[in-house]
Amino acid sequence: MDATTSSGASSSLPLHLIVDDTLSLVSPLQQSYQRSQRHCLGDSAPGEFPLAANPSIVLHVLTSCNLEPEDLAHLEATCKFFRKPANFPPDFLLSMSELAAFDMCQNRAIFKPMGTQEKEMFKQRCGGSWKLVLRFITVGEACCRREKSQAIAGPGHSIAVTASGAAYSFGSNNSGQLGHDRLEEEWRPRPIRSLQGIRIIQAAAGAGRTMLVSDAGRVYAFGKDSFGEVEYGNQGSRVVTTPQLVESLKDIYIVQAAIGNFFTAVLSREGCVYTFSWGGDMKLGHQTEPNDVQPHLLAGPLEDIPVVQIAAGYCYLLVLACQPSGMSVYSVGCGLGGKLGHGSRSDEKYPRLIEQFQTLNIQPVVVAAGAWHAAVVGKDGRVCTWGWGRYGCLGHGNEECESVPKVVETLSSVKAVHVATGDYTTFVVSHKGDVYSFGCGESSSLGHNTAIEGNNRHSNVLSPELVTSLQRIDERVVHVSLTNSIYWNAHTFALTESGKLYAFGAGDKGQLGTELVENRSERGTPEQVDIDLN
Repeated sequence: MDATTSSGASSSLPLHLIVDDTLSLVSPLQQSYQRSQRHCLGDSAPGEFPLAANPSIVLHVLTSCNLEPEDLAHLEATCKFFRKPANFPPDFLLSMSELAAFDMCQNRAIFKPMGTQEKEMFKQRCGGSWKLVLRFITVGEACCRREKSQAIAGPGHSIAVTASGAAYSFGSNNSGQLGHDRLEEEWRPRPIRSLQGIRIIQAAAGAGRTMLVSDAGRVYAFGKDSFGEVEYGNQGSRVVTTPQLVESLKDIYIVQAAIGNFFTAVLSREGCVYTFSWGGDMKLGHQTEPNDVQPHLLAGPLEDIPVVQIAAGYCYLLVLACQPSGMSVYSVGCGLGGKLGHGSRSDEKYPRLIEQFQTLNIQPVVVAAGAWHAAVVGKDGRVCTWGWGRYGCLGHGNEECESVPKVVETLSSVKAVHVATGDYTTFVVSHKGDVYSFGCGESSSLGHNTAIEGNNRHSNVLSPELVTSLQRIDERVVHVSLTNSIYWNAHTFALTESGKLYAFGAGDKGQLGTELVENRSERGTPEQVDIDLN
């Protein structure tokens, strides 16, 4: 296809006519038929595309259809009409595809508050194109469920966020991590009333602490008063029982928080990563005191590369980076067990690119950092795991470690869209809504409910198995969250497309949000939690 410009335009918007060069390749009879099919308005000349006479309609169609950035790029590559300046504000030189991408960015909550100069700087950071900005935003929304409902299975407590941004909490509350201005446990989801009027878009739960991110980019924290190690030692001895604004982040627009055991990380709207604590010996590229409350920009190659997702393991951090050339994964921190993915067990003080994905020809779109192992979902639906393989958590049919990402061959016929990792456990969600799990079966957190006779433990699963108990609910599962802590028995949440939440696993502190049968501390099969997240 090609595009020409008519001289009959009488306004500032030129009349665009799209002529189909492929008509010369067919017979006259076929040409006549095809041309007549395109006469949708008035007496247009054969081969004309009448909608081009009103470019605003074309722009409206492109924007309302929510096309992928790749689709807009294909339009530009195949037709001059979509490459030429559209002559529309705010930039009359923008092409139709670029303008459509800009309009779709404008509809995003994280983009709207930006000033003109901020938006332009953001565009340059993403690669100089509004289509690349749109890709950056949409990928981040997808992998983090930003501005969508979510449920977080923390260590002993749980956080649920509705699609409208209301936050609920339940479970253990010995440090005030539920945010209800008291220390009593909650066995049912209870709204965090002090946050009424504030829309929450993302949540993170760690041992004895919680962090919530609002649509205004503000971060609220409560529970143990520490960004570093809180399981042992004197850190976090003071507790905060209601959500408090993190003052040191008030000048940075945050879109995601992640809590490890020794550190905390946050991601800015522009794709910059900041970390707190665990900076001794330059473990995360900076030198700080363990109880430092000031954020530090993650030094190294990612200072100039936008990041769309962060995932915190026990003592390491994974980041999903978005570059014009494609998606990539970097890792930093403790390399024990090979969980950094570089073919060794060495620590990394600065983020380092995991090169194996290029070898496997995989474009990562979701990353997950378990306590000692990691996982990625590729754009083609393949799943890779690596790190410590104890209890079969890597899904390769054994308990061996893998120091570089390895494709889970058992899932070769499954197109995955989501992966979640915990303490030696892994869950995978397919595009059909089926759920597979593998790894440590203790506390029934895998959902298979296969107890070993005469033992209080449950069998481990070395290769992915379909969680049939979730198929019985007759709902399409879209997201799974599981406990990512080595100190707590695990529980699991499965969120459905309709906003229903199902829970199973350990529930001795009320973290399942459902009552347990007398003398039981866990639930082997999913039960619906009394909360509507839509």
